[in-house]
Amino acid sequence: MSKNKILVTGGAGYIGSHTVVELINAGYKPVIIDDFSNSSPRILEQIELITGVKPEFHKFDLCDQNATEEFVKANPDIQGVIHFAAFKAVGESVENPLKYYHNNFFSLINLLKAFDGREVNFVFSSSCTVYGQPDNLPVNEDADVKKAESPYGNTKQIAEEILQEIAQVNKKLNVTVLRYFNPVGAHASALIGELPIGVPQNLVPFITQSAIGKRGPITVYGNDYQTPDGSCIRDYIHVVDLAKAHIAAIQLMEAETINLNYSTFNIGTGRGSSVLEVINAFEKATEVKLDYKIGPRRKGDIEKVYGDVSKAEHELGWKSELDLSEMMRSAWAWEKYLQENPLFE
Repeated sequence: MSKNKILVTGGAGYIGSHTVVELINAGYKPVIIDDFSNSSPRILEQIELITGVKPEFHKFDLCDQNATEEFVKANPDIQGVIHFAAFKAVGESVENPLKYYHNNFFSLINLLKAFDGREVNFVFSSSCTVYGQPDNLPVNEDADVKKAESPYGNTKQIAEEILQEIAQVNKKLNVTVLRYFNPVGAHASALIGELPIGVPQNLVPFITQSAIGKRGPITVYGNDYQTPDGSCIRDYIHVVDLAKAHIAAIQLMEAETINLNYSTFNIGTGRGSSVLEVINAFEKATEVKLDYKIGPRRKGDIEKVYGDVSKAEHELGWKSELDLSEMMRSAWAWEKYLQENPLFE
């Protein structure tokens, strides 16, 4: 079984922690860097409870260039990098764009400079936000990248450009960009899941917190879009399925079966669900009634997007397996676990 060492930046975060679990399950040795700006140190304990393995961990901010370079020099056996460490809330990025540009660019640039000249397989956490509002749905990887609707989306667009340009001149760097759609849900153990600090910026954690009494009514931002029920449509993917896509990406680069050292894949289900459909799916899966109201459209939101995921299925050998009902059930199980085990206290 492989024991290749894989660096996971932001590995205590939502997607990062699930990916660390899947790396361990696949026989890799993950090494986590996180500064806990959007996570909890106790997630490391939760990973150990699930896997029986205590992952190697280093706490620092990747925006610190010296710390990043010293770490990389001290770890010459790292063969892969999965880069999650970035701020990710669309709404917050609109309110505080400089925070997003500083963090998301400096962390990436420092990491690339530190690994310059070394053979490394690099998986980048990107987003379907790079497509803006696509002209055609489902959107595929060849679609035009449109002007971003938010500073968050813009950081992903520019980061992809940076990686593509560097990969053209640095043949030791193999890059796989995964464009996520909307990750939701939690691990089947209910020991890790989405852990927003403060008021959730994303739909499903707000749903679960509202259902358990932490929040007031859910606001559906707009019911006058050109969709069947008037609410926005997104491609929701279970976070465990998403985590497994990163393992598939690392394995594909290790196998050296593709000639390009820069590849892009959509990671979603290929199906769109509206906000109101997600609310109904939660109620049906959990038998918990939700209180929601209709509000005005939210700046930065697009009307509808869902992905063509056939390239990931054919080239990565990856396909989503868990449906919307399971996403809602697992998210609710995690919320109930948090009520008994508050990880930030």
